[in-house]
Parts: sequence; structure tokens; C-alpha cells
Amino acid sequence: MIITLSILAAVLPTVLYVALVYWIDRYEKEPKWLLAAAFLWGAVPSIVAAFVLNTLFSLPFYLIGNEATAEFVGSSLVAPPVEESLKAMALLGIFFLWRHELDSPLDGIIYGAMVGMGFAMVENVFYFLSVYQAEGVEAWQINIFMRAIVFGLNHALFTSLTGLGLAVSRLTANRLTRYAAPVVGWSAAVFLHFLHNFSASVGGAFCLALLAGDWGGVLLLLVIVVWALAQERRWIKEYLADEVAQGTLTAAQYEIACSTWKRFGHRWSLLLERGPAAYLNAYRFYHRCSELAYKKRHQATVQNTHNNQLVGKLRQEVAYLSPLVS
Repeated sequence: MIITLSILAAVLPTVLYVALVYWIDRYEKEPKWLLAAAFLWGAVPSIVAAFVLNTLFSLPFYLIGNEATAEFVGSSLVAPPVEESLKAMALLGIFFLWRHELDSPLDGIIYGAMVGMGFAMVENVFYFLSVYQAEGVEAWQINIFMRAIVFGLNHALFTSLTGLGLAVSRLTANRLTRYAAPVVGWSAAVFLHFLHNFSASVGGAFCLALLAGDWGGVLLLLVIVVWALAQERRWIKEYLADEVAQGTLTAAQYEIACSTWKRFGHRWSLLLERGPAAYLNAYRFYHRCSELAYKKRHQATVQNTHNNQLVGKLRQEVAYLSPLVS
């Protein structure tokens, strides 16, 4: 019974967090299969490897010191760089193999958050069960509240900073920024992870640092998300404007494409008037409009043949879908 309840206590909040993060991506949803792959990387390989490496690197401290010191060092100094590096491997895979999916800073945040939420969900199950076995029901309930609710977005926050760094690297033309951004993002993830673990281990007045670091980080990330969404809207307005003159889409479609609410309303009006096929065509159309704007923005920043080909292909798709949603 406790095992089932512990699993539910870890899974249900995660489902809500995943849905929230997916909803935030307003203009161009990331591929579901790639989001799922990022989540599963955090939930399975990262957890297994983290357990092995954390144990291995903490072992010397158990041999030369007492158990309390070893646990403190393992939690504060070993776990943050080990776990953030393992979670970052999924983001590096996306960066090198599916880099065309990183169209804005928001994309990096979303992929990072998915990895982090997968990691946190499985880690929470183990913590819930171990606390129950060691300290009983009351401590188990408190642990669930703290890990799943109060600090439920921790790992999503940490790894999203790594994803943000990689996305910035992907989108910039500045050579220094291209190489520095991933390092800065990963370092910020490790530092916040360290601050959380260190403060939780020390306790007392450091609990204030725990709350300030975690929730301050979440609030800062929300500010970045709002800025990224506003930036995406600016890109759509700027880079789709000349597509009207070229006949790729109509002026009315351009106006709708620049607003998430108008997109939503248009898709649902088509669903009610023409059925599911029209709704899906509209969904694809506005998704391709966003992609076209983002790729044109990237083309203006980083000129290469591949970007030109992507812009041409997306322009053809938008032109093909345009009459189907008029």
C-alpha cells in the first residue's frame, strides 16, 4: 500500500508539472516523442547512473570519515555536478542530433525541465520509501509535501538552466557566447543544486537560503519564460510580415498567427464548422508559420545553406496549407 501511495505521490504532481510546461510553449509545440525521450532519459538512465556514480565518488569519504560527514559531502559536493552532467547528456543529444528543434531560448528551458521532472519523479519514489522505512508515516507525509509540492520543480529548474545555455549557444552568432553559454548554464544548474542540497543538509537558518534559492530561481526562470514568449511573438510579427506580400499567407492569417488566442479561436471555429481534419490542418499551418518565422530569424543571424533550405521548405508547406484553412 505504501509503495503504491508513494508512486502516486510522485507521479501525480509530475503529470501536472509536465502539462504546465507543455502548455507554456504557446507558439510552436516541441515534438511529443522528443519531449518523452527527454523525460525518460531523466527518469531511467540518469537515475541509475547517478546512483552508481554518487556511490562511487562518495565511497572514499565513508572510508576516511564518519557517515554523517560522508553523506554531507556526497549530497553537497558530489551529487550536484554528477546529476546535472548526467541530465545534460540528453540535452547535448538534442543539441547535436536535433538542433533544428532548438528555435528559441524557451525550447531549451522546456527540454531541460522535461529531463529534470523525469529525474525528480523517480528519485522522489525512492526518497518517500526510504523515509517511511526509517522514520514512519508522519515523516513520510512531510517528505512528500516538501519534495513533491514545495520543492517539486527543483530538478526542472536546475536542468532547464543547462537547456537555456545550450539554446542560447545554438541561436547566437557570437563565437564567445556560443562556447560560454552552455558552460554558464550548466554551472548555474550545479550551483543552485549545490545550494539546495547544502542548505537542506545544514538546516536551521539555512532553510531561508533553501527557499530563497529554489523559489527565487523559479521566479527568475518564469521571467525568462515570459520574455522568451514575447520575443517569439516579435519574431513572428517581424519575419512573417513579408510572407503576406509574397502570397505565402493572407493578411488575415498573418494577424491570427501573431496571437495565440486568435489561433486557438480559429482552430476551434474550424473544428465546429468543418470537422477534425480542418482543425488539424489549422494546427499544422500555424505551427509551420511559427517555425518559418524562427528559421528566418536564425537565418538572419547564422547564414548557411541548411538554414536556407529549411526556410524554403517551410515556406512551401505554409503556402500549401494556407488555402486549406481560409
